Amino acid sequence: MRASILERPGTPLRTVERPIPEPGPGQLLLRVAACGVCRTDLHLRDGELDFPAPRIPGHQIVGTEIGGDGRRLGVPWLGWTCGRCSWCRSGRENLCPEARFTGRDIDGGFAEYAVADARYCFPLPDGLPDDQIAPLLCGGLIGYRALRMCGDARRVGMYGFGSAAHVLTQVAVAEGRTVLAFTRRGDDDAQALARELGATWAGASEDPPPEPLDAAIIFAPVGALVPLALRAVAPGGTVVCGGIHMSDIPSFAYADLWQERTLRSVANLTRQDAIEFLALAPTVPVRTHVTRYPLEQAEQALDDLRAGRVIGSAVVVP
Repeated sequence: MRASILERPGTPLRTVERPIPEPGPGQLLLRVAACGVCRTDLHLRDGELDFPAPRIPGHQIVGTEIGGDGRRLGVPWLGWTCGRCSWCRSGRENLCPEARFTGRDIDGGFAEYAVADARYCFPLPDGLPDDQIAPLLCGGLIGYRALRMCGDARRVGMYGFGSAAHVLTQVAVAEGRTVLAFTRRGDDDAQALARELGATWAGASEDPPPEPLDAAIIFAPVGALVPLALRAVAPGGTVVCGGIHMSDIPSFAYADLWQERTLRSVANLTRQDAIEFLALAPTVPVRTHVTRYPLEQAEQALDDLRAGRVIGSAVVVP
């Protein structure tokens, strides 16, 4: 099979021929139809996150089960947990200290075939093409978990309007919330997409919103956004950091946090998140804005993501 491999951090992905993997006990073999490109893939590619190299990246896999009844299944970032620790036994498997992650610890979906733990393969709803549903398997799931952390916030700011935010905006608007989008200054395309999807305001991340926010979700991996978001939320508001990696957060005045503002982070996802969100998405309905890349251009997809040239989601299609 063809696969795009990350041989070591900081080097370009290289497309090579590899044997089709064989599933072990409790695993399924999938023929990959599409795999979403996530900023976490870029963090791995650029050496900002550790991983055992070489590795096939990609953790938003849509594929068809080989054997069985040929189901269309989705595979997310969380790819294996121990099932024994206190976190797993209390419904918080996303915090399992032995967890393994698709595309980091387990070969992922930038390939023609992939093997995955059957416990973390989810039946996908009908009605969305493979490339449309792939971005829901990380950006959608992590965004959904982040939105739940915002409680009943009515005015929600989203910092970094990429794959996750453009999915989550549709969910939030369907729930009757007001969405305000924050982007890189001058990113007219992302701001236009935000308004098209129902955001009532879109502007630069450094600009104050036209009204105080009840909550803010930071998807951009930029620590300097944390103080800005804290200043933008009203007393009692919540700021959620939605990424797995972020640059250092600069010091900020206690006054920015005071008045019972809350700062918290999202870690991974649970199977329950996947079940709930994949049932919810078709009812919105969520529609993703997708740029497709052939497998041999996976490195180009990451480069475009790094440079801010991707509007919505990038998807590798083997």
